[in-house]
Amino acid sequence: MLQRAAVASAPAHRTGESVVTVLGADGLPLAEAEVTIEQTRHAFAFGNIGFELVPLANGAGRPGDDELAERWLDLFNTATLPFYWAEFEPELGRPHTERLRRAAEWFAARGVALKGHPLAWHTLAPEWLLSLTTDEVEAAQRARIRREVADFAGLIDTWDAINEVVIMPVFDKEENGLTRLARERGRIPTIRLAFEEARAANPRATLLLNDFDLSSAYECLIEGVLEAGIRIDAIGLQTHMHQGYRGEDAMLATVERFARYGLPLHLTETSLVSGALMPRDIVDLNDWQVESWPSTLEGEARQADELVRHYRSLVGHPSVEAITYWGITDRDAWLGAPIGLLRADGTPKPSYDALHALVKGEWWLAPTTIRTDAAGRVRVAGFAGDYEVRAGGAAAPFTLARGADDPVTAALGSARA
Repeated sequence: MLQRAAVASAPAHRTGESVVTVLGADGLPLAEAEVTIEQTRHAFAFGNIGFELVPLANGAGRPGDDELAERWLDLFNTATLPFYWAEFEPELGRPHTERLRRAAEWFAARGVALKGHPLAWHTLAPEWLLSLTTDEVEAAQRARIRREVADFAGLIDTWDAINEVVIMPVFDKEENGLTRLARERGRIPTIRLAFEEARAANPRATLLLNDFDLSSAYECLIEGVLEAGIRIDAIGLQTHMHQGYRGEDAMLATVERFARYGLPLHLTETSLVSGALMPRDIVDLNDWQVESWPSTLEGEARQADELVRHYRSLVGHPSVEAITYWGITDRDAWLGAPIGLLRADGTPKPSYDALHALVKGEWWLAPTTIRTDAAGRVRVAGFAGDYEVRAGGAAAPFTLARGADDPVTAALGSARA
């Protein structure tokens, strides 16, 4: 049996264990042979935004982007790409589809799963919506959703269908078409149009309702949506913690409140600062503007400790299926906050190394050599996900399913060229 180091610290519901029968190129069991087993991907979505690497994917990377990409790819398996409508289609009928398609293809070619964020949101809505009637705003929003979801189907199959609807009808920071639509038509009809248009454009898509307001108001909204018969595939929970880590107990209490709906939970936007904390009396994080917000040695040590605690607790809850950290670098970070896992100069903070040691160390099966038995079998235990068995220059993939112990067959093909 393989060593169980890769699952020693992982919750039992995250792991799988199977007897793998290795077949040789002749289709017969590879008996009494040394084979190497290696994990290639987690089933759990360890994500980060891919915003910083969009220029690189489009051939316009900045100095240091190659190294940034290498560190990104060495830790994360899921990328969120920016589909903010005002930036995506600043002029009506002239969307920047190809720019994001190139970015999506760049990530996909490197084995990264993709999510689009968001299809509908009152913030960063295009100004040209303001001159339209409410009926025209609705028609434009429906068309925008159909276009993006259809254009990227098979490449991006997970979407934040609509973002921050709790506040949408009462949002007063700036005039926008979506707030008017939600105010006049209602929250639930606005959610319905987003989900129904996206579902029609790509029936296989995973569609999220996403919000930063994790109060009972969001619970009431979810209940109203479900009672209205609108199908939600996952619930998105934002947890930007610029004012300090909320702690395991508080986070798990929040997760438990939303787990009662029986839907997968995605921690869609999470962040922890490695510098001074934002004052707790700030209600809207966007209201706190500072000229400089540096990372500090003390803050970096705190961030590393809190990040590991945060991930351990969330991965420990069976309803959580994805965690997306909001930025890998301090360069161009949201609000100028030191929330990245790398400093602005590209050097790793302790938080990067700590998370890497957890995700690609404790929860990862490194290449391990083992001998098959007389029937060509080996027992493999590890974090649920994709694996590869190699022998004699040939390789075959297999999957360990979460909580499963069914037998698996891995057929080795011809030797690699």
